[in-house]
Amino acid sequence: MENNVIRLMQAMGTILKTSEENAAKFADGNKSAGTRLRKNMQDVKQFAQAVRTEVQEQKNAVAA
Repeated sequence: MENNVIRLMQAMGTILKTSEENAAKFADGNKSAGTRLRKNMQDVKQFAQAVRTEVQEQKNAVAA
């Protein structure tokens, strides 16, 4: 069984790869790519919070 933290981290990595592409397009002057990049960063923020929550829950489950 795959750990949920690993799954969340892999999803976040995928978003970061897409973000790199959008950042390059934005640097070349594509304003729409900037909008997509900002959305990607919001998604990364949400995944990061989900990872933090999941790690804390797993840690507490072991301690209990």
